[in-house]
Amino acid sequence: MAYNLAQVHEAVAAANPDRPAVIHSGGTLTYQELTHRTRRLGNALAARGFGARTERSELAGHESGQDHLAIYLHNGPEYLEAMLGAFKARLAPFNVNYRYVAEELRYLLDNAQAKVVVYHDAFAPTLAEVLPDLPSISLLVQVPDDSGNPLLPDAIRYEDLLAEGSTEPLPEPSPDDLYILYTGGTTGMPKGVLWRQHDIFIGAMGGRPFGQATAFESLDAIVEASANGGAAMMSAAPLMHGAAQWATFTAFTSGNTVVFPEHVTRMDPADVWSTVERHRVLTLQIVGDAMGRPLVDELERHTYDLSGLLALVSGGAALNSTLKERFLEKVPHAIVLDAVGSSETGAQMGHTSAKGAAATGTFTPGPETSVVSADLSTELAPGSEETGWLAQRGHVPLGYLGDAAKTAATFPVIGGVRFAVPGDRANWRADGVIELLGRDSVTINSGGEKIFAEEVEQALAHHPAVYDVIVVGRPSEQWGSEVVAIVQVAHDASVTDQELLTEAERHIARYKLPKAFVYRDALVRSPAGKADYRWAKEQALEP
Repeated sequence: MAYNLAQVHEAVAAANPDRPAVIHSGGTLTYQELTHRTRRLGNALAARGFGARTERSELAGHESGQDHLAIYLHNGPEYLEAMLGAFKARLAPFNVNYRYVAEELRYLLDNAQAKVVVYHDAFAPTLAEVLPDLPSISLLVQVPDDSGNPLLPDAIRYEDLLAEGSTEPLPEPSPDDLYILYTGGTTGMPKGVLWRQHDIFIGAMGGRPFGQATAFESLDAIVEASANGGAAMMSAAPLMHGAAQWATFTAFTSGNTVVFPEHVTRMDPADVWSTVERHRVLTLQIVGDAMGRPLVDELERHTYDLSGLLALVSGGAALNSTLKERFLEKVPHAIVLDAVGSSETGAQMGHTSAKGAAATGTFTPGPETSVVSADLSTELAPGSEETGWLAQRGHVPLGYLGDAAKTAATFPVIGGVRFAVPGDRANWRADGVIELLGRDSVTINSGGEKIFAEEVEQALAHHPAVYDVIVVGRPSEQWGSEVVAIVQVAHDASVTDQELLTEAERHIARYKLPKAFVYRDALVRSPAGKADYRWAKEQALEP
């Protein structure tokens, strides 16, 4: 069976109407209430003429036949309602990085061909700057917050738009309708990844029962499984990050409850743990060290009742083993799950750490995960001595919006099979385990050796004085390119270059050690915690 995300959510909601779907600072929405609100939004959008223009069968992989809706919001129920309401009206919603300055926002909304923008009051001034350059935008929907910014000219309040729509079901959407996820743009310009909803559902949003290789056979099977739901699930990451969206929709597919912390404009570790304690959250999803470190620091400062927490799930960036050990010391009954995936692949593989057995860097591949050769000519087999590209087959995206060339390069056909190969280097061991080496775009070629930035970052992060670190290369007459570490030192701590080198050489070969250190009061990362390598390279080049 082929699935649409709106169709799945409607079926689960119909079977569990009174179960809490979303808990947030303003209250609780049941599955039935969420269904009614998203139908109202969908019907209001459809009545204004937005929806699908051209069916998938008439389009190339890099083309869209739907109107696009930009979600320019902090976390909250409106974010999820905007996604589901758009899906029901057959618009394609996409994520907006709310930290973008006007120039970046202008590029994104233009590249995405946005027709509708749903945004918080806080972002109205930045949006107003770029609107004169974006005539394709024809509907502005403003969500209130406590920023005090007034309604933009010609905009409509979110609740007023919902009031225009009925709670009647909309015509059933297509499994071919798009799910669009924009990449972070931390190493290049953001790109819109186009997925069929069926493929992203199977690949990352709950279409496979947990721990199983095969997808649900039918909607009835999904509904039957959802009867066992009701657990509280929470993401500390912004919903503009793919991993947070995937975790959230996986929770919905299982009939579980999505919980938001009180504070959503920034991550407040005390608020996160208080929310986990209060609602007995079963799984907490974060993004790597940047979120993990302040959360673990808070656990070591204060005591929380986390007896209901089963798993800390990290996706989108590495979580180093020292942080895992510190977390498991405080929550010994829990596990830490590293989930590897990307905008272009969906979920790919995982690694589970328990108390006394924490590690980072090796993973058990999912059913459609593979490694292909460096020249993209063949699919490698476990035990191959070649370092290849981490790849995904089967349920993969259609392409990049508006970019046929990049689509062909990232989604090659190898041996008659279409793969997604977004740029991570990997080794496939004979025991079936995959060693993830790192993103090729931030790899440093120094003295003829290939050095993976993430590997050096993880080695340095073991030192207790390192609060955060990003590793990049810079030009060198002697080495061609040399390794430079941009370091944020922990509060009230001090450390020397030599002490950092001594720690790093316990974990990596000497040729991979940084040739220089640059210290900054804070490092620049995306709201989801991903390193901004462009910013870091600028710091490395400063005299």
